[in-house]
Amino acid sequence: MADPAPILPYEAIGGAPAVSAIVSRFYALMDEETDYAPLRAMHAADLGPVAEGLEQFLTAWLGGPSQAWMARNACVMSLHRGLAVTPAIAGQWVQAMARAVAAQPGIDPRLGEAMVARLAQMAHAMISRPASQPAPDML
Repeated sequence: MADPAPILPYEAIGGAPAVSAIVSRFYALMDEETDYAPLRAMHAADLGPVAEGLEQFLTAWLGGPSQAWMARNACVMSLHRGLAVTPAIAGQWVQAMARAVAAQPGIDPRLGEAMVARLAQMAHAMISRPASQPAPDML
């Protein structure tokens, strides 16, 4: 008997509804909590376009449908290249994402922690300014 097909992380977390809930919670935290004010200041007033992009990215990254993300024809790192990302801002992003993932019912905590650990690596790779140079740009 053949081994069953592995379950993709996208399926394991609950697919599109879970990804959408994570993204919604992430941007709600960023928009509502003053601890994330420097991160929020990097974004335009309308968070809709970046929320859509994050949802597309996470969907593809987790093994779900990738057509929408691939149509952007850009990698996540290059989309953030010109931003003034400090260690503090990267840390805020990771903290908000960790909270958004942890808030979703039904996600295995080990999978959620693994997701956040990998996303943290990406966030820290985007650091482009030392802590003493916060000059925020618009996303």
